[in-house]
Amino acid sequence: MANHTIINSFLLMSFSDVWELQILHAVLFSLIYLAALMGNLLIILVTTMDHHLHTPMYFFLRHLSFIDLCYISVTVPKSILISLTQSNSISIPECAIQVCFVLSFVCAELALLTVMSYDRYAAICCPLHYDTLMNRETCAQMAAASWVSGSLSGIMHTVSTFSVPFCKAGLGQFFCEVPHLLKLSCSQPNFAEIGTTITTTILGLGCFFYIVISYVYIFSTVLRMPSTGGRSKAFFTCLPHLVVTSVFFTTAFVAHIKPTSDTPSVLDLLVSVFYVVVPPTLNPAIYSLRNKDMKAALTKLVKQVFSCL
Repeated sequence: MANHTIINSFLLMSFSDVWELQILHAVLFSLIYLAALMGNLLIILVTTMDHHLHTPMYFFLRHLSFIDLCYISVTVPKSILISLTQSNSISIPECAIQVCFVLSFVCAELALLTVMSYDRYAAICCPLHYDTLMNRETCAQMAAASWVSGSLSGIMHTVSTFSVPFCKAGLGQFFCEVPHLLKLSCSQPNFAEIGTTITTTILGLGCFFYIVISYVYIFSTVLRMPSTGGRSKAFFTCLPHLVVTSVFFTTAFVAHIKPTSDTPSVLDLLVSVFYVVVPPTLNPAIYSLRNKDMKAALTKLVKQVFSCL
């Protein structure tokens, strides 16, 4: 360790060295962030205020929107600030907090999407027992388990990643990401983080296969329905969750299957943007545009707002 210089802050990567492009990035990210903020807040507001949406599906959707709201708020505002101030330094404690929150929200969303797939399975494959299977207490326990499991995963990754000193400062990413942080560590490999990553990956794959199996049962049940209208209603009830789950897993897979390079490129940044920004921004649109109950509730809310003006 005597030959290493221990650093106490990192340098995040900016999208460009050109001032005009930095301003463009700040404007685009601000618009995307506002869209995600408004979309997720609207879903939380509508599903809370409209008593017709006080069902397990919308209860979990409200939690999903809150997770997405927090998830995008951890990374995007900091990136906007970097472009505006041209100061890309981030302290190790601030970086550790960012890592903890990002991974906590990602793992909590994965757990919640798994719970939501069970909700759709119970609604379509076991309709007569749905009210018993998905009562209020059970839903609250499932949501709490998603938050607790996500928080534990985030804490475990943060502790294992920052348990060793760092000897390099250039992070090569616009937010603190574990694979890039491991390349800056003085001691490589970091066996604690490797063990944590393997455990989390196994649990993540378990969630993924559970969702796949759930939808195999769901589609087999839907295809056996005698009524065309019943099949269409059941399919379109599951479609938003299926699309959101596909977007989440696709972006996560693309972001993590790509090896981290020693000389980060614009492509690396775009892949990370795809992973961090796309799901929280698209999810409200997916659930609103393909859901008649959500559109009706939104229309009702807009009319109430205008009537009060």
